[in-house]
Amino acid sequence: MSAADEILDIVDENDRVIGRRPRGQVYAEGLRHRCVFVQVRDAEGRIFVHRRTASKLVFPSLYDMFVGGVVGAGEAYDEAALREAEEELGVRGLPRPEYLFTFLYEDGAAGSWWSAVYEVRCELPVTPQTEEVAWHDFLPEEEVERRLSVWEWVPDGLAAYERLRAHRATA
Repeated sequence: MSAADEILDIVDENDRVIGRRPRGQVYAEGLRHRCVFVQVRDAEGRIFVHRRTASKLVFPSLYDMFVGGVVGAGEAYDEAALREAEEELGVRGLPRPEYLFTFLYEDGAAGSWWSAVYEVRCELPVTPQTEEVAWHDFLPEEEVERRLSVWEWVPDGLAAYERLRAHRATA
């Protein structure tokens, strides 16, 4: 089964499931669905940053400071966060990511998606999926901040990062 054939829950403005469709149709029609964003830090507190491959369906070749992806039909956010983090990092036995908050991301032409933001510490050696990740490194947060205006970032990840900074400032 290709990524475009994966079945996703379609949700309303209150994040209630109202249907199911293949991912390709969800993207083509801009249907509201669910995603997870997991900020991964290593033992030294550095953030896992990567550049997406050119073959990605959404935001190809852009940089991201989160791992994650879509929540499958019938899958809980927490399950998707752990699954996506382990898949993208190429690890097994990752601690369960800690849920932080959820927000509705709206991207006009591309649609909107409910976005659950998590964080996790990964002290395992990572071997990211080559079909998902073209480049990766763990960068100090100050370096990520310096790169915000230099690199082209995925817009939903950038929105999640800005909300995460605000969340931490009020916590």
